[in-house]
Amino acid sequence: MIKYGVIGSGWIAEEFVKGAQTVDGMHFAAMYSRTKEKGMEFAENFGCKNVFTDLEEFAKSDIDAVYIASPNSLHYLQSKLMLENGKHVLCEKPITITPDEFEELFSLAKSKNLIYTEAIMMMHSPLKDRVKNALEKIGKITSAHFDFSQLSSKYKALKNGENPNIFNPEMKTGCLRDLGIYCYYPAVEFFGLPEKVSSSAGFVETGADGYGTAVLDYSDKQITLTYSKIGQDFCGSQILGDEGTITIDSISKLTGVKIHFADGKIEEVTGEEEKHIIMAYEAKNFYDFITDFEKNKEKYFEINQRIFEINKLMFQVKNQCKIL
Repeated sequence: MIKYGVIGSGWIAEEFVKGAQTVDGMHFAAMYSRTKEKGMEFAENFGCKNVFTDLEEFAKSDIDAVYIASPNSLHYLQSKLMLENGKHVLCEKPITITPDEFEELFSLAKSKNLIYTEAIMMMHSPLKDRVKNALEKIGKITSAHFDFSQLSSKYKALKNGENPNIFNPEMKTGCLRDLGIYCYYPAVEFFGLPEKVSSSAGFVETGADGYGTAVLDYSDKQITLTYSKIGQDFCGSQILGDEGTITIDSISKLTGVKIHFADGKIEEVTGEEEKHIIMAYEAKNFYDFITDFEKNKEKYFEINQRIFEINKLMFQVKNQCKIL
């Protein structure tokens, strides 16, 4: 049995714990929160009684692993502390803010025979392979458009003069790291690293990026990425081939995927799945990496190689757009 703890009490942490409940051998054993009351409320919903308000004590507890879902600016230091104390780490995206931070922590984990990886839905999901297989059915692919534009529930607070975490540059959040990342992953996973990247961003009053666009140029195709936290998309994403087009309702989950063939036929590739089921794939991979590394090490290193590539690519975009 793997006893894991949770850092963070937001809705994403709740969905992860729900998903982990479906994985035999995963036991939610401890919770860290800055406030006892908030931590107890979260933990008790899942039958967990161990709540810590001291991060050092949490790190030294008898848990085996940690799922981190705190603000982005805390990912590096919290992951490092957990790894130094012998805990396996699954950290929410973005796993670190810079590629150097990721390299450092990946090396630290390796030196201690620990697992350290990112909770990024599509890289752990079996739906990814279904979409890859679908790519082979639409002929020569010359262009694609991946979009994740979702009006933030915190946007109203921003317009009222508040500074919510998701729009606070000090938290290293903003649109690129929160939503844009879900567009870069499939672009690189499906088509490889681009030869050239051209990107731009728009900023909100706090100085955080509220929306952005990137064009990824390849020798034989061009991929356009768009993302926004201050507007809502209803059209989804698509991949265009000369024998058909793939449409994708959710680029982050790779759900609602269909092939529209040139002759008018439509083939469903993936249906809809609840968020906690998608996150259960993350929990299952994390569990498998910890309990049977030899059997699963190829997948582990493939995922972490992609994490490093995306981290470097997004760091390039951050610099191009002058994102804080």
